[in-house]
Amino acid sequence: MEDCYIMHFGEIKEKIKDKVIGIAGCGGLGSNCAIALVRVGIIRLIVADFDCIEESNLNRQYYFINQVGRKKVYALKDNLMAVNPNVSVDAFDIRLTPDLILKIYKDCDVIVEAFDDAEDKKMIIETILDKMPDKLVVSGIGLAGWGDNNSIHTSQYGNLYICGDNIKEVNEDNPPLAPRVGIVANMQANQVLEILLKERT
Repeated sequence: MEDCYIMHFGEIKEKIKDKVIGIAGCGGLGSNCAIALVRVGIIRLIVADFDCIEESNLNRQYYFINQVGRKKVYALKDNLMAVNPNVSVDAFDIRLTPDLILKIYKDCDVIVEAFDDAEDKKMIIETILDKMPDKLVVSGIGLAGWGDNNSIHTSQYGNLYICGDNIKEVNEDNPPLAPRVGIVANMQANQVLEILLKERT
């Protein structure tokens, strides 16, 4: 077993306390991944999203009924600070473009891709891999529906890690639901933690 898997929680928090994690998208993947990262000791996040919380989001996203109508980035910041009031969250209420990605996430150690839209996913992954070759990206692809736990896994392609089944696209007959979305979001957080504890940077 590698040494990075044998570590007290205090050591883990000390080792990752200065790391900066970017979250691109604050929906089902982004909100749940961010919460998991703060719970393990990440205290600096940069989050971006342009959307508002809708009641239909509550079946899978880390928000609450009294937050419906609020901007996701600001509600997520509040929720993260409710877990750890010492967390520092830079929240950007914007639709990301390639230029904004380069500007906002330039100081991140790892960037989590958590968009819903396939074209947006492609845009951020290609932007980071092409223009920020020193950055690692953890993406979530293939999380729709329910069941079939054994189909969910992590694959690595150079600086890109993909969590999910890499197949099941979201549609009306195959909706995103809390169990599989949560599994993939927590796999993303777990992959981020593994990267950081291996001291790659």
